[in-house]
Amino acid sequence: MDTTSLPSSPARRALDTEAVHAGRDDLARQGLHAPPIDLSTTYPSYDSRGEAARIDAFATTGAEPDGPPVYGRLGNPTVARFETALARLEGTDTAVAFASGMAALTAVLLARASTGLRHVVAVRPLYGCSDHLLTAGLLGSEVTWTDPAGIADALRPDTGLVVVESPANPTLAELDMRAIAHSCGSVPLLADNTFATPVLQRPAEHGARLVLHSATKYLGGHGDVMAGVVACDEEFAGRLRQIRFATGGVLHPLAGYLLLRGLATLPIRVRAASATAAELARRLTADPRVAHVHYPRIGGAMIAFETYGDPHEVIAAVRLITPAVSLGSVDSLIQHPASISHRVVEETDRRGAGVSDRLLRLSVGLEDVEDLWADLDRALAPVLRGAGNCATSHNSPAPADEPATATALRPSRTR
Repeated sequence: MDTTSLPSSPARRALDTEAVHAGRDDLARQGLHAPPIDLSTTYPSYDSRGEAARIDAFATTGAEPDGPPVYGRLGNPTVARFETALARLEGTDTAVAFASGMAALTAVLLARASTGLRHVVAVRPLYGCSDHLLTAGLLGSEVTWTDPAGIADALRPDTGLVVVESPANPTLAELDMRAIAHSCGSVPLLADNTFATPVLQRPAEHGARLVLHSATKYLGGHGDVMAGVVACDEEFAGRLRQIRFATGGVLHPLAGYLLLRGLATLPIRVRAASATAAELARRLTADPRVAHVHYPRIGGAMIAFETYGDPHEVIAAVRLITPAVSLGSVDSLIQHPASISHRVVEETDRRGAGVSDRLLRLSVGLEDVEDLWADLDRALAPVLRGAGNCATSHNSPAPADEPATATALRPSRTR
């Protein structure tokens, strides 16, 4: 589907309205209510000269071919609806969807490396696999890790990208996006917005040129779709489409359909889960079995906390909350980052970024707050017995492996 064929949306519509209507503006005119799923891999055309011209245009600019679809690797009408909707929510020109969040990040890195700009400046922590992709140099990239204040000094003539995540995975550390964008100068800033979603922040409004999502998480919202997406300007999107076509990291149409459906309830899901998370963070902060609680000032449905006792016992003891990787689903999930999501990050780097061996990451779902608290309270009970006299106050010294740079954020109500 050529997204330019969709009616232009009003210049300014509330986010809740965009979530429901963006990408669907043409349906009523077609006599449809629910978006159709187009599963075709190829499309008929009797005008081969016209096809050649369209392919040439795509090869030159990466713009979506005018007219009917050509081939599933070039684009799909159902996926295009999701891309249109996500761009409206993030406030960018367009968006390009991929088979996973890592495929999306890979495409961005390849887009910059193809112009000779292989150097990346990045701020820890990032999602563990993002960190690994950069550090391992699997795509021929070179990374300089720095803190936010050091970004400007870390830039080089061959720097093609600055990568940040806020709130960060898994510590929920927050960054001043506008200040970072200023430090980047002309170098594109990529902001991973997976944890916040456009419901809580829109990085493009603060200077980020690229906004990355693991759409597997909140955008899908039900733990049944894997995808990634980059919201950006049309110029950069053209290059990403060319790389997607060449490498084949395309999103399946059914996934595109599920993501578009997920966006319709994104604002209400995020706000409801955030309200529960804020209350759980408040209770954990006051709990003598918990050493530190990390909860972002902008709110959200993610909590990170460190226990005095063995965090693996907490993982083993939950019953309502599911011990599993991933996040952003309607049900609550808990995991131990040092063992799973950030295991691929070298131990010294991991701890230096605030990912201690006692850190647990909780993705709060839509369950009742009292049921979730009862499960956490029961799971934390062995911690109190095992911690002895050290678990007498929330202000007790941090565990021995807690890095000196880690900061506990007092929970605040979400907006």
